[in-house]
Amino acid sequence: MEQVIYFEDYEIGSARITTGRTITETDFVVHAGHTGDFFPHHMDAEFMKSTPFGQRIAHGTMVFSIGVGLTANVINPVAFSYGYDRLRFVRPVFIGDTIRTKTTIAEKHDDPKRADAGRVIERCEVMNQRDEVVLAADHIYVVERKKKRIVSSE
Repeated sequence: MEQVIYFEDYEIGSARITTGRTITETDFVVHAGHTGDFFPHHMDAEFMKSTPFGQRIAHGTMVFSIGVGLTANVINPVAFSYGYDRLRFVRPVFIGDTIRTKTTIAEKHDDPKRADAGRVIERCEVMNQRDEVVLAADHIYVVERKKKRIVSSE
């Protein structure tokens, strides 16, 4: 779905929650193959039995990718991703866990490089089936303004 949302239209505190996605064995194998991360924490069930986790844990980068991917159901043609800050892997995710992502508009401010745009900070919280936050990050968007901001030359 495409929806035009200008900088001025974002409201601090507005939130949405995605649908869920269950993490599978295939996710582990495919992600390891894509990234080359075959650490035993993700791939060796026997090794992980002797750890406090008791089982294999999902790659943090996989949880991030899937969690962010779940939010990508609205295309805003006047915004683009500038990156992510404050990425934290809060709790482990296991095979069989179902994750979903809550996004909340946390901040808005002028873009220091672009007078015709602002920056919107969207707090992303990936949660498991028990509503526990497993990953948190701030997504930074550069978003066009409806009206160009006047910048003083003084």
